[in-house]
Amino acid sequence: MRRMLGIVALLVAGLLLLVPAWSWAQKGPIKVGLLVPQTGPLAANGKDMINGIELFLEEQKYRLAGREIKLIIEDDEGKPATGLTKARSLVEGQGVHLVTGPLSAAVGYAVAPYIDGKKVPAIYPIVSGEDITQRKRSPYIVRVGWSSGQPSHPFGKWVYDNLKYKKIAMIGYDFAFGWEVAAGFHRAFEEAGGQVVQKLWPPLGTADFGPYLAQLKRDVDAIYAVFSGADALRFAKQFAEAGLKQRLPLIGGGTFTDEHVLRSMGDEALGIVTALHYSAALATPGNRKFAQAYETKYKQIPSYYSEGTYVAGVALKAALEATGGDIESVDKFLAALRRVDLSDAPRGPMRFDDYGNPIQNIYVRKVEKVGGRLQNTVIHTFPGVSQFWTYKAEDYLKNPVYSRDYPPCKSC
Repeated sequence: MRRMLGIVALLVAGLLLLVPAWSWAQKGPIKVGLLVPQTGPLAANGKDMINGIELFLEEQKYRLAGREIKLIIEDDEGKPATGLTKARSLVEGQGVHLVTGPLSAAVGYAVAPYIDGKKVPAIYPIVSGEDITQRKRSPYIVRVGWSSGQPSHPFGKWVYDNLKYKKIAMIGYDFAFGWEVAAGFHRAFEEAGGQVVQKLWPPLGTADFGPYLAQLKRDVDAIYAVFSGADALRFAKQFAEAGLKQRLPLIGGGTFTDEHVLRSMGDEALGIVTALHYSAALATPGNRKFAQAYETKYKQIPSYYSEGTYVAGVALKAALEATGGDIESVDKFLAALRRVDLSDAPRGPMRFDDYGNPIQNIYVRKVEKVGGRLQNTVIHTFPGVSQFWTYKAEDYLKNPVYSRDYPPCKSC
Protein backbone atom coordinates (compact mmCIF):
# COMPACT_ATOMS: atom_id res chain seq x y z
CA MET A 1 0.00 0.00 0.00
CA ARG A 2 2.81 2.44 0.93
CA ARG A 3 4.54 1.69 -2.37
CA MET A 4 1.33 2.37 -4.32
CA LEU A 5 0.74 5.62 -2.46
CA GLY A 6 4.30 6.68 -3.28
CA ILE A 7 3.75 5.95 -6.98
CA VAL A 8 0.50 7.92 -6.96
CA ALA A 9 2.21 10.85 -5.27
CA LEU A 10 4.96 10.86 -7.89
CA LEU A 11 2.39 10.77 -10.69
CA VAL A 12 0.45 13.67 -9.17
CA ALA A 13 3.67 15.68 -8.76
CA GLY A 14 4.60 14.98 -12.37
CA LEU A 15 1.20 16.13 -13.58
CA LEU A 16 1.49 19.33 -11.53
CA LEU A 17 4.84 20.06 -13.15
CA LEU A 18 3.21 19.74 -16.55
CA VAL A 19 0.41 22.18 -15.75
CA PRO A 20 2.38 25.44 -16.21
CA ALA A 21 3.74 24.43 -19.62
CA TRP A 22 0.27 23.27 -20.72
CA SER A 23 -1.44 26.43 -19.45
CA TRP A 24 1.03 28.75 -21.20
CA ALA A 25 0.66 26.75 -24.40
CA GLN A 26 -3.07 27.33 -24.11
CA LYS A 27 -2.45 31.07 -23.83
CA GLY A 28 -0.72 31.12 -27.18
CA PRO A 29 2.53 32.73 -28.30
CA ILE A 30 4.30 35.60 -26.59
CA LYS A 31 4.26 38.56 -28.96
CA VAL A 32 7.38 40.74 -28.92
CA GLY A 33 7.17 44.07 -30.74
CA LEU A 34 10.41 45.54 -32.09
CA LEU A 35 10.45 49.27 -32.85
CA VAL A 36 13.35 49.98 -35.17
CA PRO A 37 14.25 52.31 -38.04
CA GLN A 38 14.07 50.37 -41.30
CA THR A 39 14.05 53.47 -43.49
CA GLY A 40 15.83 56.81 -43.15
CA PRO A 41 19.40 57.66 -42.11
CA LEU A 42 19.44 55.17 -39.21
CA ALA A 43 18.20 52.19 -41.25
CA ALA A 44 21.61 50.44 -41.44
CA ASN A 45 21.93 50.47 -37.66
CA GLY A 46 18.33 49.31 -37.39
CA LYS A 47 19.17 46.32 -39.58
CA ASP A 48 21.93 45.39 -37.13
CA MET A 49 19.34 45.47 -34.33
CA ILE A 50 17.02 43.18 -36.28
CA ASN A 51 19.92 40.81 -37.04
CA GLY A 52 20.85 40.53 -33.37
CA ILE A 53 17.42 39.61 -32.04
CA GLU A 54 16.64 37.30 -34.96
CA LEU A 55 19.92 35.43 -34.42
CA PHE A 56 19.05 34.90 -30.75
CA LEU A 57 15.49 33.76 -31.45
CA GLU A 58 16.66 31.39 -34.20
CA GLU A 59 19.11 29.84 -31.74
CA GLN A 60 16.17 29.31 -29.38
CA LYS A 61 13.95 28.03 -32.21
CA TYR A 62 11.56 30.88 -31.38
CA ARG A 63 10.61 29.27 -28.06
CA LEU A 64 11.35 30.61 -24.58
CA ALA A 65 10.27 28.98 -21.31
CA GLY A 66 8.15 26.54 -23.30
CA ARG A 67 6.22 29.23 -25.19
CA GLU A 68 6.35 30.22 -28.82
CA ILE A 69 7.78 33.69 -29.52
CA LYS A 70 6.32 35.80 -32.30
CA LEU A 71 8.47 38.77 -33.33
CA ILE A 72 6.59 41.71 -34.88
CA ILE A 73 8.74 44.47 -36.39
CA GLU A 74 7.57 48.04 -37.00
CA ASP A 75 9.54 50.78 -38.79
CA ASP A 76 9.71 53.89 -36.59
CA GLU A 77 11.83 55.74 -39.21
CA GLY A 78 13.86 57.22 -36.33
CA LYS A 79 11.07 59.79 -35.85
CA PRO A 80 9.29 60.35 -32.49
CA ALA A 81 5.81 60.84 -33.96
CA THR A 82 6.12 57.75 -36.15
CA GLY A 83 7.55 55.75 -33.26
CA LEU A 84 4.59 56.62 -31.04
CA THR A 85 2.12 55.69 -33.79
CA LYS A 86 3.87 52.36 -34.35
CA ALA A 87 4.01 51.67 -30.60
CA ARG A 88 0.23 52.11 -30.47
CA SER A 89 -0.11 49.74 -33.41
CA LEU A 90 2.00 47.11 -31.66
CA VAL A 91 0.24 47.36 -28.29
CA GLU A 92 -3.37 48.13 -29.20
CA GLY A 93 -3.56 46.72 -32.71
CA GLN A 94 -1.40 43.60 -32.42
CA GLY A 95 -1.49 42.91 -28.69
CA VAL A 96 2.21 42.55 -28.01
CA HIS A 97 3.24 41.45 -24.53
CA LEU A 98 6.55 43.32 -24.66
CA VAL A 99 8.05 46.23 -26.58
CA THR A 100 11.76 46.36 -27.41
CA GLY A 101 13.88 48.89 -29.29
CA PRO A 102 13.90 51.67 -30.37
CA LEU A 103 17.25 53.09 -31.55
CA SER A 104 16.75 56.85 -31.38
CA ALA A 105 16.72 58.52 -27.96
CA ALA A 106 14.05 60.91 -29.24
CA VAL A 107 11.80 57.95 -30.08
CA GLY A 108 12.65 56.31 -26.76
CA TYR A 109 11.59 59.39 -24.82
CA ALA A 110 8.43 59.83 -26.92
CA VAL A 111 7.30 56.24 -26.39
CA ALA A 112 8.09 56.03 -22.65
CA PRO A 113 4.94 57.83 -21.34
CA TYR A 114 2.77 55.66 -23.57
CA ILE A 115 4.43 52.50 -22.21
CA ASP A 116 3.79 53.80 -18.70
CA GLY A 117 0.16 54.53 -19.47
CA LYS A 118 -0.47 51.11 -21.00
CA LYS A 119 1.62 49.29 -18.36
CA VAL A 120 3.42 47.27 -21.02
CA PRO A 121 6.88 45.84 -20.21
CA ALA A 122 9.67 47.25 -22.37
CA ILE A 123 13.33 46.41 -22.86
CA TYR A 124 15.50 49.23 -24.26
CA PRO A 125 18.66 47.72 -25.79
CA ILE A 126 20.11 50.82 -27.48
CA VAL A 127 18.56 54.14 -26.38
CA SER A 128 21.12 55.77 -24.06
CA GLY A 129 19.25 58.94 -23.06
CA GLU A 130 20.24 59.51 -19.43
CA ASP A 131 16.77 60.22 -18.05
CA ILE A 132 15.25 56.97 -19.35
CA THR A 133 16.68 55.34 -16.20
CA GLN A 134 17.20 58.47 -14.13
CA ARG A 135 14.92 61.45 -13.52
CA LYS A 136 12.14 60.19 -15.83
CA ARG A 137 12.58 56.49 -15.16
CA SER A 138 9.65 54.16 -15.68
CA PRO A 139 8.77 51.03 -13.71
CA TYR A 140 7.94 49.37 -17.01
CA ILE A 141 11.23 50.04 -18.83
CA VAL A 142 14.40 48.04 -18.23
CA ARG A 143 17.48 49.02 -20.20
CA VAL A 144 20.03 46.43 -21.31
CA GLY A 145 22.10 49.02 -23.16
CA TRP A 146 23.75 51.98 -21.43
CA SER A 147 23.28 55.53 -20.25
CA SER A 148 25.14 58.15 -22.29
CA GLY A 149 27.52 59.15 -19.51
CA GLN A 150 28.24 55.58 -18.35
CA PRO A 151 31.31 54.92 -20.54
CA SER A 152 32.33 58.60 -20.55
CA HIS A 153 32.85 58.98 -16.81
CA PRO A 154 35.64 56.42 -16.31
CA PHE A 155 37.08 57.25 -19.73
CA GLY A 156 37.45 60.95 -18.85
CA LYS A 157 39.59 60.19 -15.83
CA TRP A 158 41.50 57.42 -17.64
CA VAL A 159 42.45 59.76 -20.50
CA TYR A 160 43.82 62.33 -18.06
CA ASP A 161 45.69 59.77 -15.95
CA ASN A 162 47.02 57.49 -18.70
CA LEU A 163 47.23 59.44 -21.94
CA LYS A 164 48.35 62.52 -19.99
CA TYR A 165 46.14 64.85 -22.03
CA LYS A 166 45.55 68.14 -20.26
CA LYS A 167 43.60 70.19 -22.83
CA ILE A 168 40.92 68.84 -25.13
CA ALA A 169 38.62 70.27 -27.80
CA MET A 170 35.28 68.52 -28.40
CA ILE A 171 33.11 68.10 -31.49
CA GLY A 172 29.89 66.14 -31.68
CA TYR A 173 26.25 65.81 -32.64
CA ASP A 174 24.06 68.80 -31.86
CA PHE A 175 21.31 66.87 -30.10
CA ALA A 176 20.84 65.07 -26.79
CA PHE A 177 22.95 62.00 -27.61
CA GLY A 178 26.01 64.08 -28.56
CA TRP A 179 25.60 66.48 -25.66
CA GLU A 180 25.17 63.74 -23.04
CA VAL A 181 28.05 61.52 -24.16
CA ALA A 182 30.39 64.52 -24.38
CA ALA A 183 29.19 65.96 -21.07
CA GLY A 184 29.96 62.80 -19.09
CA PHE A 185 33.53 62.90 -20.41
CA HIS A 186 33.78 66.67 -19.88
CA ARG A 187 32.76 66.37 -16.23
CA ALA A 188 35.09 63.49 -15.33
CA PHE A 189 38.04 64.84 -17.34
CA GLU A 190 37.89 68.23 -15.63
CA GLU A 191 37.37 66.70 -12.18
CA ALA A 192 40.58 64.72 -12.81
CA GLY A 193 42.44 67.97 -13.56
CA GLY A 194 42.03 68.49 -17.32
CA GLN A 195 40.43 71.31 -19.31
CA VAL A 196 37.86 71.25 -22.09
CA VAL A 197 38.62 74.40 -24.07
CA GLN A 198 36.20 74.14 -27.00
CA LYS A 199 32.89 72.55 -28.00
CA LEU A 200 31.62 72.47 -31.59
CA TRP A 201 28.20 71.05 -32.52
CA PRO A 202 27.66 70.10 -36.20
CA PRO A 203 24.12 68.99 -37.08
CA LEU A 204 23.21 65.40 -37.92
CA GLY A 205 24.01 64.64 -41.56
CA THR A 206 26.77 67.22 -42.01
CA ALA A 207 28.28 66.52 -45.42
CA ASP A 208 31.21 68.93 -45.24
CA PHE A 209 33.05 69.21 -41.93
CA GLY A 210 35.55 71.66 -43.44
CA PRO A 211 34.22 74.76 -41.62
CA TYR A 212 34.30 72.90 -38.30
CA LEU A 213 37.77 71.46 -38.89
CA ALA A 214 39.01 74.98 -39.60
CA GLN A 215 37.62 76.14 -36.26
CA LEU A 216 39.14 73.34 -34.17
CA LYS A 217 41.81 74.65 -31.84
CA ARG A 218 45.28 73.36 -32.60
CA ASP A 219 46.88 74.08 -29.20
CA VAL A 220 45.21 71.07 -27.56
CA ASP A 221 46.42 67.58 -26.72
CA ALA A 222 43.57 65.75 -28.48
CA ILE A 223 40.16 66.04 -30.12
CA TYR A 224 37.18 64.26 -28.57
CA ALA A 225 34.47 63.33 -31.13
CA VAL A 226 30.91 62.00 -30.80
CA PHE A 227 29.49 60.68 -34.07
CA SER A 228 28.13 57.47 -35.55
CA GLY A 229 27.25 56.00 -38.94
CA ALA A 230 27.92 58.06 -42.06
CA ASP A 231 28.83 61.13 -39.99
CA ALA A 232 31.61 59.21 -38.24
CA LEU A 233 32.91 57.97 -41.58
CA ARG A 234 32.92 61.45 -43.11
CA PHE A 235 34.45 63.15 -40.08
CA ALA A 236 37.31 60.66 -39.68
CA LYS A 237 38.11 60.77 -43.38
CA GLN A 238 37.96 64.56 -43.69
CA PHE A 239 39.97 64.96 -40.47
CA ALA A 240 42.76 62.87 -42.01
CA GLU A 241 42.52 64.59 -45.41
CA ALA A 242 42.88 67.96 -43.70
CA GLY A 243 46.27 66.83 -42.37
CA LEU A 244 45.10 66.81 -38.75
CA LYS A 245 45.50 63.11 -38.01
CA GLN A 246 49.28 63.36 -37.58
CA ARG A 247 49.01 66.49 -35.43
CA LEU A 248 46.05 65.84 -33.14
CA PRO A 249 45.11 62.46 -31.65
CA LEU A 250 41.45 61.49 -31.96
CA ILE A 251 39.51 60.03 -29.05
CA GLY A 252 35.77 59.83 -28.58
CA GLY A 253 32.48 58.21 -27.68
CA GLY A 254 32.17 54.51 -28.43
CA THR A 255 29.84 54.84 -31.41
CA PHE A 256 32.54 56.80 -33.27
CA THR A 257 34.41 53.56 -34.08
CA ASP A 258 31.71 51.01 -33.31
CA GLU A 259 31.83 48.06 -35.67
CA HIS A 260 28.89 49.36 -37.70
CA VAL A 261 31.27 52.15 -38.80
CA LEU A 262 34.57 50.28 -38.58
CA ARG A 263 33.46 47.87 -41.33
CA SER A 264 33.68 50.76 -43.81
CA MET A 265 36.63 52.71 -42.37
CA GLY A 266 40.18 52.72 -43.65
CA ASP A 267 43.53 53.60 -42.12
CA GLU A 268 42.15 56.99 -41.05
CA ALA A 269 40.63 55.13 -38.08
CA LEU A 270 43.91 53.61 -36.85
CA GLY A 271 44.83 54.72 -33.36
CA ILE A 272 41.46 56.24 -32.41
CA VAL A 273 40.73 55.51 -28.74
CA THR A 274 37.13 55.26 -27.51
CA ALA A 275 35.12 53.75 -24.65
CA LEU A 276 31.98 51.59 -24.71
CA HIS A 277 30.48 48.51 -23.05
CA TYR A 278 31.16 46.27 -26.05
CA SER A 279 33.79 45.39 -28.63
CA ALA A 280 33.49 42.62 -31.19
CA ALA A 281 37.14 41.84 -30.41
CA LEU A 282 36.39 40.83 -26.81
CA ALA A 283 37.97 37.46 -26.05
CA THR A 284 35.28 36.23 -23.63
CA PRO A 285 33.78 32.79 -24.34
CA GLY A 286 30.33 34.34 -24.65
CA ASN A 287 31.49 36.87 -27.22
CA ARG A 288 33.53 34.39 -29.23
CA LYS A 289 30.42 32.25 -29.62
CA PHE A 290 28.17 35.22 -30.43
CA ALA A 291 30.57 36.95 -32.83
CA GLN A 292 31.32 33.73 -34.71
CA ALA A 293 27.62 32.87 -35.06
CA TYR A 294 26.82 36.42 -36.18
CA GLU A 295 29.58 36.56 -38.77
CA THR A 296 28.69 33.12 -40.09
CA LYS A 297 25.07 34.15 -40.61
CA TYR A 298 25.45 37.77 -41.75
CA LYS A 299 28.99 37.81 -43.25
CA GLN A 300 30.06 40.78 -41.13
CA ILE A 301 31.31 41.46 -37.61
CA PRO A 302 28.63 42.36 -35.05
CA SER A 303 28.15 45.91 -33.84
CA TYR A 304 26.99 47.07 -30.45
CA TYR A 305 23.53 47.52 -32.02
CA SER A 306 23.33 43.81 -32.84
CA GLU A 307 24.84 42.72 -29.51
CA GLY A 308 22.32 44.95 -27.70
CA THR A 309 19.23 43.27 -29.12
CA TYR A 310 20.84 39.84 -28.74
CA VAL A 311 21.33 40.55 -25.03
CA ALA A 312 17.74 41.82 -24.82
CA GLY A 313 16.77 38.32 -25.93
CA VAL A 314 19.04 36.72 -23.34
CA ALA A 315 17.51 38.86 -20.58
CA LEU A 316 13.98 38.09 -21.78
CA LYS A 317 14.71 34.37 -21.73
CA ALA A 318 16.08 34.52 -18.17
CA ALA A 319 13.07 36.48 -16.89
CA LEU A 320 10.59 34.16 -18.60
CA GLU A 321 12.31 31.08 -17.21
CA ALA A 322 12.20 32.62 -13.72
CA THR A 323 8.43 33.15 -14.02
CA GLY A 324 7.57 29.91 -15.79
CA GLY A 325 6.74 31.83 -18.94
CA ASP A 326 4.22 34.08 -17.20
CA ILE A 327 4.64 37.40 -18.98
CA GLU A 328 0.94 38.18 -18.53
CA SER A 329 1.56 38.85 -14.81
CA VAL A 330 3.35 42.10 -15.63
CA ASP A 331 4.59 43.00 -12.15
CA LYS A 332 5.89 39.49 -11.56
CA PHE A 333 7.65 39.46 -14.92
CA LEU A 334 9.22 42.92 -14.44
CA ALA A 335 10.46 41.98 -10.97
CA ALA A 336 12.11 38.88 -12.43
CA LEU A 337 13.59 40.91 -15.30
CA ARG A 338 15.16 43.41 -12.90
CA ARG A 339 16.71 40.54 -10.92
CA VAL A 340 18.36 38.98 -13.98
CA ASP A 341 22.09 38.47 -13.54
CA LEU A 342 23.83 37.70 -16.84
CA SER A 343 27.32 36.39 -16.18
CA ASP A 344 28.02 35.24 -19.73
CA ALA A 345 26.60 37.98 -21.98
CA PRO A 346 28.80 38.65 -25.03
CA ARG A 347 29.86 41.99 -23.50
CA GLY A 348 30.76 40.35 -20.19
CA PRO A 349 28.90 40.17 -16.87
CA MET A 350 25.96 42.49 -16.28
CA ARG A 351 23.22 43.02 -13.73
CA PHE A 352 20.70 45.78 -13.10
CA ASP A 353 20.76 48.64 -10.62
CA ASP A 354 17.69 49.86 -8.72
CA TYR A 355 16.82 52.15 -11.64
CA GLY A 356 16.69 49.50 -14.37
CA ASN A 357 20.08 50.28 -15.95
CA PRO A 358 22.88 47.73 -16.33
CA ILE A 359 25.95 47.62 -14.14
CA GLN A 360 28.59 46.32 -16.54
CA ASN A 361 32.15 46.47 -17.79
CA ILE A 362 33.30 49.51 -19.71
CA TYR A 363 36.10 48.96 -22.20
CA VAL A 364 38.71 51.41 -23.45
CA ARG A 365 39.31 50.37 -27.08
CA LYS A 366 41.99 51.34 -29.59
CA VAL A 367 41.51 50.82 -33.33
CA GLU A 368 44.16 48.47 -34.66
CA LYS A 369 44.56 46.34 -37.76
CA VAL A 370 44.72 42.63 -36.93
CA GLY A 371 44.78 40.01 -39.67
CA GLY A 372 44.19 42.69 -42.27
CA ARG A 373 40.99 43.87 -40.57
CA LEU A 374 40.30 46.83 -38.30
CA GLN A 375 39.16 46.04 -34.77
CA ASN A 376 38.52 47.76 -31.44
CA THR A 377 41.30 46.19 -29.36
CA VAL A 378 40.49 46.38 -25.65
CA ILE A 379 43.36 48.11 -23.85
CA HIS A 380 41.70 48.62 -20.46
CA THR A 381 38.65 47.27 -18.62
CA PHE A 382 36.64 49.02 -15.93
CA PRO A 383 34.63 46.27 -14.20
CA GLY A 384 31.11 46.78 -12.86
CA VAL A 385 30.49 50.40 -13.85
CA SER A 386 27.09 51.87 -12.99
CA GLN A 387 25.34 54.80 -14.65
CA PHE A 388 26.32 56.90 -11.62
CA TRP A 389 29.96 55.76 -11.62
CA THR A 390 31.54 56.86 -8.30
CA TYR A 391 28.87 59.49 -7.62
CA LYS A 392 26.05 58.95 -5.14
CA ALA A 393 22.83 58.44 -7.06
CA GLU A 394 20.86 60.95 -4.99
CA ASP A 395 23.49 63.64 -5.54
CA TYR A 396 23.81 62.85 -9.24
CA LEU A 397 20.08 63.15 -9.78
CA LYS A 398 19.92 66.58 -8.12
CA ASN A 399 21.93 67.99 -11.04
CA PRO A 400 20.35 68.81 -14.39
CA VAL A 401 20.47 66.13 -17.05
CA TYR A 402 23.59 66.45 -19.21
CA SER A 403 23.02 68.93 -22.03
CA ARG A 404 24.61 71.38 -24.44
CA ASP A 405 25.28 73.73 -21.52
CA TYR A 406 25.69 71.38 -18.56
CA PRO A 407 28.30 71.05 -17.33
CA PRO A 408 29.25 74.57 -18.40
CA CYS A 409 32.39 74.97 -20.49
CA LYS A 410 34.30 77.26 -18.14
CA SER A 411 37.52 77.18 -20.20
CA CYS A 412 35.94 77.68 -23.62
